[in-house]
Amino acid sequence: MMRKLFDQELKTLNDKLFSMGALVEKSIEKAINALINSNVEEAKKAIEEDDKIDQAKKDIESLCMKLLLTQQPVASDLRHISALKMVTDLERIGDHAADISEITILLSRMEYTSDLDILKRMAVKTTEMVIRSLEAFSEGNVEKAKEVINDDDIVDELFLNVKDNVISIISSNPNKGGEATDLLMIGKYFERIGDHATNIAEWAIYSVQGDINVVQ
Repeated sequence: MMRKLFDQELKTLNDKLFSMGALVEKSIEKAINALINSNVEEAKKAIEEDDKIDQAKKDIESLCMKLLLTQQPVASDLRHISALKMVTDLERIGDHAADISEITILLSRMEYTSDLDILKRMAVKTTEMVIRSLEAFSEGNVEKAKEVINDDDIVDELFLNVKDNVISIISSNPNKGGEATDLLMIGKYFERIGDHATNIAEWAIYSVQGDINVVQ
């Protein structure tokens, strides 16, 4: 009976994790759409999503503590629950999406002409990494987790392209220095989102293999 109750609550925990992941995905989507369309209202909605993400993190952490303190999980269960430290990474991703939206609101007050294609590609790739890292955890799929980790190199390369673009903007038009700096910061936030998705993938591997050395 106790084991059945534990399994049910563990499923609830996984469901809450995926709900949090969906909120994070929505937040990134709103942030990049706001940037592309210079849409202040959409940016504000993305910032509001951050409060929901923070609450989801608290709910998951509370349920984790309940499971640890009341259900006496076995070692393999402890690995699974401790891997849910990944909620901290999801929460930070939400923070970065809100940061991007705050910069978007500032940019909306000026006319910017930069090509946003690289940032759009970073948004697509990092969102994909977040989704696939959560799938890897749910499925216990180590290979999928490793693919996410490898994809971080793509995001890092795109960020280098952003930096090159910023240098080009400033070189050709020093008056665009403020715009260039803002775009660089957005690129950095997406690069950090990729890092957090990588962390989640590493926790997914840990939940299967129990090797803490895989987690940076």
